[in-house]
Amino acid sequence: MAVLVIADHDNAHVRDTTHKTITAALQLSPDVDVLVAGKDAGPAAAQAAKIAGVRKVLLAESDSLGQGLAEAYEALVVPLMGSYDAVLTPATSQGKNIAPRIAAKLDVAQISDGSTFVRPIYAGNALETEKSADAKKVITVRSSLFKAADEGGSASVETIPAPAAPTKVRFVSQQLVKLDRPELGAAKIIVSGGRAMGSAEEFQRVIDPLADKLGAAIGASRAAVDAGYAPNDYQVGQTGKVVAPDLYIAIGISGAIQHLAGMKDSKVIVAINKDADAPIFQVADYGLVADYKTAVPELMDALTAAGK
Repeated sequence: MAVLVIADHDNAHVRDTTHKTITAALQLSPDVDVLVAGKDAGPAAAQAAKIAGVRKVLLAESDSLGQGLAEAYEALVVPLMGSYDAVLTPATSQGKNIAPRIAAKLDVAQISDGSTFVRPIYAGNALETEKSADAKKVITVRSSLFKAADEGGSASVETIPAPAAPTKVRFVSQQLVKLDRPELGAAKIIVSGGRAMGSAEEFQRVIDPLADKLGAAIGASRAAVDAGYAPNDYQVGQTGKVVAPDLYIAIGISGAIQHLAGMKDSKVIVAINKDADAPIFQVADYGLVADYKTAVPELMDALTAAGK
């Protein structure tokens, strides 16, 4: 059984989600190849070749692949599937965009977050074991559940032809949010705020300085995002980003099911909430029943005293 992993990258670097998806792929087969599709993506392909366990890297480049069009990925991947039994991609927004189209073209079911697979259902409150009888598997991988594959590989890089540009769709534009902080999906530390902040100004006043001091990414609950306290790309949860940092600090977040589904796999969870019955305390490793307005300044003072 050979497996193809579609790399998550920015043309210059492969992201941590790729390493973790390779770990998942190696559980299916020792024969794992990586597809790096993009524009001027040679550096990313060279990095992918150094990941332990990778047999070969396929590099395909075109404008439409660089724009991330699902139609271009479908035209590239489907012909390759004659040599593979499964294709895996991280469960990122792009992965969730391209995987269904590839599965439909192959006339197979797409396996989300997951022969036999275990996948979360009901916002992660239950696990479902399912078996696919399809000859080809198209799988999106919840990378937060896997360790990153190590470096140390020495795979070859093979350039393959890119398909013709799609004729029924065209790339119009994209808006990228550039942050000085770590990317939310790959951050080791995340500081998240909830609806208790009360306003966007209060959210920034409380959350931003703590995140800056810890070198952390900033997250938010859906309630905070819906209220306009934080932008959409900060949202953590079932309908936002699924994260698993080394440290997750939840401030003023009650812990609704959909939010817990996005962060409960974090290694250490710290919760600050004045409601002792808040569901967030059920998953927290450390919980402080206190008003964030006094608790966060005290935490900042302690970090300053510790030389942070």
